[in-house]
Amino acid sequence: MAQKRKKKEGPPVPTTAEPAGAGIFAGMVVCLVENGVQSRRLQIWKHKLEQMGAIVEESPTKRVTHIFAMNSDSLLQKLDGDRLARFQGRVLLYQWLEDSLTSGEKVSEDMYDLKMESESEAESIKHKSSTDKSPKRNVSSDENEEQDEERQSSDHKKPKSFDSRIKANTDDTTKSNESALTFYNPPDLNKNITQIFGKLIDIYRALGDDRRSFSYYKAIPVIEKLPFNIESAEQVKHLPSIGKSLQDHIQEIVTTGKLSKLEHFETDEKVRTISLFGEVWGVGPATALKLYEKGHRSLDDLKNENSLTHAQKVQEMESLLKKAGEEILPGVVIICGGSFRRGKASCGDMDIVITHPDGKSHKGFLQKFVKHLKKIDFLREDLIFSTHSEQDTDSGVDTYFGLCTYPGRELRHRIDFKVYPREIFAFGLIAWTGNDVLNRRLRLLAESKGFRLDDTGLFPATHGSPGKQGTKATASLKFNEEKDVFDFLGFPWLEPHERNL
Repeated sequence: MAQKRKKKEGPPVPTTAEPAGAGIFAGMVVCLVENGVQSRRLQIWKHKLEQMGAIVEESPTKRVTHIFAMNSDSLLQKLDGDRLARFQGRVLLYQWLEDSLTSGEKVSEDMYDLKMESESEAESIKHKSSTDKSPKRNVSSDENEEQDEERQSSDHKKPKSFDSRIKANTDDTTKSNESALTFYNPPDLNKNITQIFGKLIDIYRALGDDRRSFSYYKAIPVIEKLPFNIESAEQVKHLPSIGKSLQDHIQEIVTTGKLSKLEHFETDEKVRTISLFGEVWGVGPATALKLYEKGHRSLDDLKNENSLTHAQKVQEMESLLKKAGEEILPGVVIICGGSFRRGKASCGDMDIVITHPDGKSHKGFLQKFVKHLKKIDFLREDLIFSTHSEQDTDSGVDTYFGLCTYPGRELRHRIDFKVYPREIFAFGLIAWTGNDVLNRRLRLLAESKGFRLDDTGLFPATHGSPGKQGTKATASLKFNEEKDVFDFLGFPWLEPHERNL
C-alpha cells in the first residue's frame, strides 16, 4: 500500500515545475507548417505543444490529428491538394494555438478552421472538418444542439472584422458586374429575431463563450435575407446554421415577442456587469469577473482601478504610435480602428491600420516599427508576425499581433497591426473599423452584385456550383477612399461614428 500511495503522490512534484495548464494538448499529434512563421515563434509553439502533452511530427503522417498553418497560401506551399484531400484531421490557423495558450485550456476549434481560397480546396477541408471525432467534454443537451448547428457550416474563422464564414445563400445566379447605386436595405423582415440574437452575441463574447456567440453570429445573416416574416420555426428548420436550439428560440420569440434566456441575462447583475466591463480596452472575460468580484458595478467604479486603462488612454497610445511611425517613415498613415474609431466610450483590443500615400514606402515598415516599439518597451510579446509586402504575396499585407503595455503600467493588452498597400487601404480600414453588423451587410451586398468583399479588396466572383459560393478573381477593383466603396455597392455612406449598427 505504501508503494501505491507514493505513486499517487508522485505526479504533483513535476507538475509544480510546469506551467499552468500543462497537459492541455495531450492526445494531439500535430504538424506545423513553417511557411510564413518566424523561426523563433515556431520554436516557441513547438516547445509549448510538447511541454503540454502534444506530439509534433515533421510531416502529416497518418497519426497526425491537427495541421497548423498561417494561411491557405503557406499551407499549399507545404502540401498539395491531393495530400490534403487524404488528410483525416483538422486544419487550423495558428491563432487557435495562441488563444488556447492564453486561456489556459483548449478553445473550440470550430472558429479556426483554415478557409481555403478555391472552392475545391474548401470542400476538401470542409469534409475533413465534419469527420472530427476528438474526445468531447460532458455537455448539456442545449450545448450538444448548438454544436450540431456549428457542424452544419464549415466556413469558420475567428469572428473579427471581414471573414469568409457566412454563405451568401442567394437563390439567384451571380449578377453581372454592375454598379447601380440603388441604396441597399437588407430585407431583414425579422428584426424581432436578429436583434435578440445580436444581443446574445455580445453577451456570450463578454462571458468568453465564443462557441455559443458564433452560433448566433452564423444564424443572423441567414435570417436577415429571408424574404418573408417568420411565423413558425417550421419555416426555417431546414436552413443552414439554424439547429434545434435556435429553432426553439425562434419559436419562443415569434410566439411571445421575447426570449426568456435574454431576459434572464439582462436581469442578472453579474452577467450585466461583466458584459459592461468587457467593453473596456484590455478587459477580457477573466478580468471582468475579477472586477465584479472586487465589488465594481459600473464604469465609474473603475476610475480608481489602477490596473486599467480606458478609452482616453487609447487616444494617447495612438498618438504615441503616430509619433513613432513618423520618426521611422515620414508621411506614414496610422489609424486606430475598431470601436475607438467608431467613437464608443470604451473599446476592446487596439486594431491599428497602416499605409503610406506613395504606395511603396510601406514595404518593410512593419519590421522597423515593431523593432522600435520593442526598444521603448511598448511591445512586450509577439503572437503572430507575417510579412508579405516585399514579396508581393497575400495581397502585400503585413500583419503583427502582439501584447503591449501602456507606458508606466505592467498590465498587458492585445494590439494588432495591419499594413496595407495604399490601393487597398480603404478595404482594410472598413474591415478593421467595423462593426460586425455593417461588415456582414457589406459582404452580402457585394455577393448579391457578383463580387467577393474582404479586407484586401472587392473581387469579381467566379461562378460556383449550385448553392455554393464562387471563388474570387485575382484582381480587385480600385478605390481610394472608404466612401468610394460604399457608393459603388450602393450602401448609404456612414461616418465611422455612425457604424455602431
